[in-house]
Parts: sequence; C-alpha cells; structure tokens
Amino acid sequence: MNKNYLMEKLSPKAETEVKNRRTKSEGFLFLRRDPEKDNATALRPPFVRDVEKILNSAYYNRLSDKTQVLSFYRNDDITRRALHVQLVSRIARTVGGALGLDLDLIEAISLGHDMGHTPFGHAGEEILDDLLFGSSGFRFNHNVQSVRVLDTVFRYNLTLETLDGILCHNGEMPSDVYRPRGIQGFVVFDREVGKCMRDSSHIKTLVPATKEGCLVRVCDMIAYLGKDRQDYERAGLGKQEDFPESELLAYNSQIINNLCVNIVENSLFADGIYLDKKHFDELKNIKKVNYDTIYKSEKVIKYYSDTIRPMMTRIFERCLDDLKRHDEDSVIYRHHIDFVNSRLRYAGGAKMYLTEPPELIVADYIASMSDSYFLELYSHLFGIRVNGYFDGI
Repeated sequence: MNKNYLMEKLSPKAETEVKNRRTKSEGFLFLRRDPEKDNATALRPPFVRDVEKILNSAYYNRLSDKTQVLSFYRNDDITRRALHVQLVSRIARTVGGALGLDLDLIEAISLGHDMGHTPFGHAGEEILDDLLFGSSGFRFNHNVQSVRVLDTVFRYNLTLETLDGILCHNGEMPSDVYRPRGIQGFVVFDREVGKCMRDSSHIKTLVPATKEGCLVRVCDMIAYLGKDRQDYERAGLGKQEDFPESELLAYNSQIINNLCVNIVENSLFADGIYLDKKHFDELKNIKKVNYDTIYKSEKVIKYYSDTIRPMMTRIFERCLDDLKRHDEDSVIYRHHIDFVNSRLRYAGGAKMYLTEPPELIVADYIASMSDSYFLELYSHLFGIRVNGYFDGI
C-alpha cells in the first residue's frame, strides 16, 4: 500500500467550531485495546469511528443475505438481518435523541449487535452451538460471536462502550427496567466473555454498562416483534388474525410507537431505561405468542431439523478435518483463513489467527456465511444441491 497518500484534516478554525457544536458526551472513557490508534477528531469522534469500522466490514455486508426469522421463501419482502439492525438503530436513535443520549454510540451498538449471527437465524445458532460444544466444550451464542468477530477475529480496536453494548444486547430476556452498571475495563469485560463461552446461562446475568446499551437491548425486541408477524403473513404461514387481539400492541407501527412513547415517558428523569407495568406485560405477552406461533412452528422446526442440521454437521466436520490436516488448498483456508489474514496484516497480526482453537475457527467460518453461500458450499463439498426453498408452503 502507498503510505504517502493524503488524508486531509479540518482547519483549526473549523475543528474548534465543530467541537463547539457537537453535544458533549459525558461519562464515557473511550477505552480501546490500542489507545495509540484511532484517535478521535472533531469530525470523527470515537463512536463515529466505531460505526464506520462496522459498516465497512465485509461481514456487515453479508447480513443482507442472512435469515432474520424465516428462510427459504421466494419473497423479497421477508426481512433479512441487515434490515433488522437498521431498524434497531433507527428506533433506538429516535428514543435516544429524546432522552439526550449519544446517538453515535447507539448506532454503533445497533449496527454491530448481530455481526456474529449464523445463517438460518436462531435455528442455525442452536445447531452450531451443539456442534461447537460437542467438539470443544465451548458454547456458541451470537452476541458473544459478534464481539469475537469485531474484537478478536478482525481486531477493529472498537471502544469498550460499543463492545459492551453488543455483548449485553441479548433481547431474548425482557425486563421492565435496565440500569447501566458502568464501564469496568477490558479485564472485567474479557472475563465476562470467557464465562459466556463456557456457560451460556451466564448471558442472562449480563447488564449493559451504558444507558445507550440498555436502550438498544430494549429496541432490539421492539424492532422484531411486529416485523416478525408481518413476515409470518408474507411468507404464507398464517394471518394477522392468528394472533390474539391487543388494544395496546397489535400491529408493527403501533408496537413501535407505543413502546417508544412509554420508554421516553418513564425514562426522561430516571437512572435507566424503564417501561411501565402495563406496557411491559403486553411486550412479554406478544413475545410469548410470537415464539409459540412463529418461531416454534412445526413446519419451520421440522425443516431445520431434517435438512439444515445434517448439512451443517457435515460442513463442520469436513472443515475441522481440513483444518487439523493443515490442508491449505481446502475451502476453509482459501475462503476464510486467507481472507481473515489479509485483513489482519493491517492490524499487524497476519497468521496469528491460526493460533485460535481449530473448533472456534470452524465456528467463525460457518457463522460468517450467508444463507446462499452455505447452500452453495454444501453443494460444492458434497455434490448435493439443495433447492433452497420450502416446497408446498
């Protein structure tokens, strides 16, 4: 790379004026692994740099072809994960702006929170968790994998505030109040990540360090509850009438509006992010109904169990064998390890990725795949082409 290229900066006068116009962030430490790099400027404050690193990651681009909830439907209107993270960002920034929070930190956490998600959504996550645990004793969870992608695999040198919000975003555990616990440093953060990789139940104890992280955690649920119902209908699995009537939270726009209003009303003068009992009870109820009606649909579960599980098992075992035999002509080397190492050269860590346990490297590779890449890889490795769509649904 030509190291003599020009990187222009703001003039001192413009720098001062921009600093004066920006809302000052209070209570943030802006901790990075390498404090000598990614220094903040008036034009690119710490969390803006985090947002740009995430957006320019190849793995962010892959979210456009990753399942949010439903796979294998010939319908471009079904939500993919790239849209979901944007919806989370938009909703959280709307509420965060009203609460006077840091919108750049909200955006960084929102856009990065699902970077570690597998192909085929939560079903793919459960299958990969079983495979990884069975071969290594490590657990696989998408929130931990998102941190691993951004902090360990590619070493983007993100701020601890952003990484913490991503680790603690898990919206599968609703609460009526989230009080931030405060930043405690990388030593404590790394310890928490390690505990989650050994015991998935530890994730339930995680509490975001910042109000911004707390807000994204709630908005993750707000973003998908109504949207998943829309996808359920668009996929032809059922209709809106399949869900119990709710005067408060019945359809997507109402769910988003009413929960956002309630959060602002209850959090403006509070020490955290709050919902009142009425809205929280409704949120829990529609979440349970969604699980029973959509996520646990017999048709969906059966397809993942009968088709995706054996496919992912074969790919996992084949890639692990190739890696242990150091077969540098194999797909996992050419499509994954070489790709990662080519990026690590800019972080001064080429070849260091191979020091990771082989089972984790295979899990990294599978988790990074889009739905269509997974199917094409299976066809390439085993000569069996999968149609890729549900038949007769």
